Amino acid sequence: MKTFQDIIQLCEEEEIEIIDFKMTDIEGRWRHLSIPAKRFTEDIMVHGIGFDGSNYGYAPVENSDMVFIPDLDTAVVDCYSEVPTLSMNGDVMVIGTENKPFDQYPRNVARRAEAYMRETGIADEMMIGPEYEYYVFDDVQFKNRQEAAGFQITSEAVGWDEDGFNNSGYMNGLQDGYHIALPRDTGSDLRSRTILVLGDWGVEVKYHHHEVGGAGQMEIEVELGGMMKMADATMIAKYVIKNEAFAEGRTATFMPKPVAGMAGSGMHVHMMLVKDGQPLFYDENGYGHLSETAMYFIGGLLAHAPSLCAITNPTTNSYKRLIPGFEAPVTIGYAMANRSAVVRIPAYAKDPMHKRFELRNPDATCNPYYAFAAILMAGLDGIEKKIDPHAQGWGPFDCNLYDLPEEEKAKLGGLPTSLTEAAKALEKDHDYLTKGGVFPQRLIDLIVADDKKEDAELAKYPHPMEFAMYYDL
Repeated sequence: MKTFQDIIQLCEEEEIEIIDFKMTDIEGRWRHLSIPAKRFTEDIMVHGIGFDGSNYGYAPVENSDMVFIPDLDTAVVDCYSEVPTLSMNGDVMVIGTENKPFDQYPRNVARRAEAYMRETGIADEMMIGPEYEYYVFDDVQFKNRQEAAGFQITSEAVGWDEDGFNNSGYMNGLQDGYHIALPRDTGSDLRSRTILVLGDWGVEVKYHHHEVGGAGQMEIEVELGGMMKMADATMIAKYVIKNEAFAEGRTATFMPKPVAGMAGSGMHVHMMLVKDGQPLFYDENGYGHLSETAMYFIGGLLAHAPSLCAITNPTTNSYKRLIPGFEAPVTIGYAMANRSAVVRIPAYAKDPMHKRFELRNPDATCNPYYAFAAILMAGLDGIEKKIDPHAQGWGPFDCNLYDLPEEEKAKLGGLPTSLTEAAKALEKDHDYLTKGGVFPQRLIDLIVADDKKEDAELAKYPHPMEFAMYYDL
């Protein structure tokens, strides 16, 4: 635990001139405000930095005047600022006779979910390991006006430019980028620089590689850590990945499906529960060496999968990824080493301390604090209600779920096909989230309303493909 004096000493050693406070809005974007380093006093740790929370997208409260309290343990030198700057994440409080945690603030929701888990006695900690998939393009241009709409991506990796001849002959096919080597892996050094910076920011990286999408799809996988730590790490990863690409004159995006006919980008989430230092998901005799507790957790995830999507897949673009044929899950089910299932049990994780499974539908456009908290609450609900995924007919499936007959798929149920469908599922199914006061009802209502609004807004605009399909009818 860092102390105020530790921070002052760090500022002196690094000749820090600016303290930067990073806060998370409802959509999962970082916003920030900065003060001169000489103004950073112990009083800030007690009374905080005041700001108007009404501009961050949260549901209105009786008092929108809020204060930000920095978390000293998150302090790190921000290498992207020209002026020597120390960056800190932190928490938001509502001002009153006594400051209290703002119940809609993402870090507070995640913290409350962890507290609820401990109150149930089920587990002490949830360990999370996200996989970050994203695209790096050489350039992107887009516009949306009444008289013109469209986008243009430039990618040397597949030879995309204005005349189609800007390449060296070492081009990737649309779907053959997985683990591709130099010189076709044009992002290798960029990823290496990125993971070194992530290490400086306290994010432990497992490995990095080129992903399937030929036009510069990347993946960075990190080591498992506590839920709150990994939500913080996800915010850091997105910040570092985007800034490293920008510094190189390129552009990174976590859009789930930026290119039609090419692999989409997800954020598969590996997870396990721990109690008294012991893993709860291992059983030598269970399917995939998973315990009964693990299977009930899976049952909760699958039972609530449609409503979870409103939080784990919160953009209209998310549902352009969740389609058959691109290793993204569509049908609700679980299986060993099967990438077409919503829940996949990695065959290579065999020992008790690494026995886990992954949820494959989330993508990195989500607010990680809400997403990880919602995943935890769904799993705990499965344990509390003893939801057996096998008894529900959700698996295990050792076949490609895309190849099941349509009548079989219908029996299993599927993930939502649109953001509105996901929002309606959350509207009907959210009691598991509000247990223990983890997700306040007004936050659920706001997420539902915002998801529906985004889908409705997109529906107002003609799509370029509609001109190709219908213009001459």
